[in-house]
Amino acid sequence: MKMRVKMGTVVPKMGTTVYPEDVPADYRAAMAMALHAEIGSTHRAIKSAMRWTGASERTVKYWIAGERGPSREHLVSLARHSDAVLIALLALADRLIVDDAEDREHR
Repeated sequence: MKMRVKMGTVVPKMGTTVYPEDVPADYRAAMAMALHAEIGSTHRAIKSAMRWTGASERTVKYWIAGERGPSREHLVSLARHSDAVLIALLALADRLIVDDAEDREHR
């Protein structure tokens, strides 16, 4: 039997930074990491992703857990609202351009 996670009034961190080398090569894992980094996994976060995409609560939970990845339409909606998802998508496609100064600063 699973224990239910107690939900509180948590304010999500804003301006989450996702570095290209941190993005997993697996699409589902990359989207889960990006969503978790950007909005977290609270009930409020799930509701936000539901509003952004029009997807069901169960579907968004699958994305955050990394069990499934967003479809084309949902991915576009997520990328429109989430910088972390957009960066993860660009990193998966090897299309992300990183400034040398930023890259050195991260290392």
